[in-house]
Amino acid sequence: MKNLIALAAAGATLALGATTAQAETRQERNEARLAEMIEGRVAGEPQSCVSAFRSNNIEVIPYVGIVYDAGDTIYVARATRPERLRSSDVPIIERFGSQLCRNDVMRTIDRYSGFTTGALFLEDFVPYTKAETAEG
Repeated sequence: MKNLIALAAAGATLALGATTAQAETRQERNEARLAEMIEGRVAGEPQSCVSAFRSNNIEVIPYVGIVYDAGDTIYVARATRPERLRSSDVPIIERFGSQLCRNDVMRTIDRYSGFTTGALFLEDFVPYTKAETAEG
């Protein structure tokens, strides 16, 4: 009986460890995806609001934050609780005017069920612009 309990405890520990490793892998994978998106670009000064005329260019990077592609500039706003931002989440942003601000009311809904999955809180938007190449 003791062996059975010890075996069950070891299995539970292994399962919890695998879940943690799997979550780290998802976050690392999405961080790498973000790195590819901003490769060759230089980070600018963080901003609390950005002009967002083309709001259909907002993309969720699960376990990281959101990316707004404004053409020449890509803005990255990291979620304050990135572990809660999943791939099935769609951000609903109640904004006022043409700017997208970190303190706009934001929530997420599940793209499949339509149910609210949580609130979304962002850090400042960091602009990434293409690096100037020196030609000589």
